Amino acid sequence: MSGSEFDYEGTLEACAGGDCAAFRRLYQQEAGQLLGLAITLLGRRDQAEDCLHDALLKVWVNADRFDRSLGSGRAWIYSILRYRALNQLRGRKQLVATDDGFINAMADEAAQAEELAEARSTARQLRDCLRLLERPRRHPILLAFYRGLTHDQIAARLSAPLGTIKGRIRAGLRALQECPQP
Repeated sequence: MSGSEFDYEGTLEACAGGDCAAFRRLYQQEAGQLLGLAITLLGRRDQAEDCLHDALLKVWVNADRFDRSLGSGRAWIYSILRYRALNQLRGRKQLVATDDGFINAMADEAAQAEELAEARSTARQLRDCLRLLERPRRHPILLAFYRGLTHDQIAARLSAPLGTIKGRIRAGLRALQECPQP
């Protein structure tokens, strides 16, 4: 079943009611992609597996906190994984080294992301929309969301005022929201 056909919201609501079969379906639907994202963010498979386990446990335990009026179920699940991965990175007392080559690959070629999300039209749409953003908006967004850098760290890395970075991220996210859907 493709991601666009899977009922994430209904499945999460069933999980909130203690439906183990619903959680199993959710796991089968997303575990592979979640693990791939965790590996990309953390750089180590063993830590990515721990992160995935923690994130899925949190999804199960907190499924009753999901509110479909605030956004999609799939986005809620991925945000939990992302925050768990960022917490692990911060716990290391260092962030994974970033370089412009990685940022450009994510925005322009998305080599690893392409492999992980080949069948996911939403991932393709996001990549296409990111490509449409000009570099001053795209680069800070990628540093924040794919590498977990804070606004202060991004400002220092790009030698730009903090307010400028915040404004570019806000404007870039707004442009991504308005990006045409096929």
